[in-house]
Amino acid sequence: MNVPAVPDRIESDYRSPILDRPGAVDADSASPDVGVPFHYGDPLGEQRAADAGAVIIDRSHRDALTISGAERLTWLEGFVSQHVSELSDGEGAETLVLDANGRVEHHALLSDVDGTVVVDTERGRGGPLLQFLTKMVFWADAAPVEADLAVLTLTGTSIPEALTAPDGTDVTLPVGDYASVALPGGGIARRMPWPLNGAIDLVVPRSGLIAWFDAAVAVGARPAGSWAFEALRVAGTTPLRGRLGVDTDEKTIPHEVSSWIGAVAQQGAVHLDKGCYRGQETVSRVHNLGRSPRVLVRLQLDGSVGDDSVVTGAEVRAGGRPVGRVGTVVQHHEDGPVALALLKRAVPADAELDIDGVAASIDPDTFPQDTGPQAGREAVKRLRGQA
Repeated sequence: MNVPAVPDRIESDYRSPILDRPGAVDADSASPDVGVPFHYGDPLGEQRAADAGAVIIDRSHRDALTISGAERLTWLEGFVSQHVSELSDGEGAETLVLDANGRVEHHALLSDVDGTVVVDTERGRGGPLLQFLTKMVFWADAAPVEADLAVLTLTGTSIPEALTAPDGTDVTLPVGDYASVALPGGGIARRMPWPLNGAIDLVVPRSGLIAWFDAAVAVGARPAGSWAFEALRVAGTTPLRGRLGVDTDEKTIPHEVSSWIGAVAQQGAVHLDKGCYRGQETVSRVHNLGRSPRVLVRLQLDGSVGDDSVVTGAEVRAGGRPVGRVGTVVQHHEDGPVALALLKRAVPADAELDIDGVAASIDPDTFPQDTGPQAGREAVKRLRGQA
């Protein structure tokens, strides 16, 4: 089953109760983040608050699943891109589901806690992912189901070591990338390496969303919107963290988003040494013999022509020729207007780019360094006597 990487529109009437808070402003109806606070009246100040302390961001529009059963991890191992079969209780990972041609269909975060895998993914992706997982069960002892869970993200440069749960229980937050603990009343807390290192995702029952949001505020976290989250993700992560369906399209393969490549310990979603899974041949071929046709880079935009001049999906041109597409576009409190874009690998790092009349340049720190021979290609040369 092929899942469109960029839905024409996400049909959802979801509206977070946090939008009833004073100052909360919803995103535009065309935004993938409509239904949760975009900001609370001071979007740049919310970003600065993350740089100075901690913020709590409502991401309850994400979809969630759970997978129970004694074979849940060994079963998952057979068709996801990350090595997950040996995860211990309290460990987690990022992973992809690819189609037969190696194109990315799903990106998911997962945590194995107390005999259950908790999964969250982009809004509108949970249904297709559950459908795929259900078809793959066969005779395995694994039971994927939709979960009534919501995501809150606690991030910043000064994250508290503990929270007081709504029932009064003191919860020590996990330490280490993707480390996870069960929360009283249901759900988990999971340590994340992004949007800023050491962030915490609180994946909580929807009935407890407001109470957990308030628990984070009680320890000093300032409410911040999805604008702040996206600005931190775009401007503050190295390598860049792409967002499925926004920074990717239906042709995207894993190597085009370099942060996806690597084991759990490398904060990646694609383990290069694990066994067969759907789409693995493309991953292996690109890694050993070639390079991805496109790369995700960060662009600095000319802000003199207005804030709304560049939109997601717009064509990027160099010398009058199309060379890529725009992904996330956001105003950062220090860097100004910035964007992510998938560009053809052959585009020079110093190219003068144009997006609907707006000048743009590539952040050289995000441009791939294609140096050194590839092991697979060198092996082929040796077999042909060309080494």
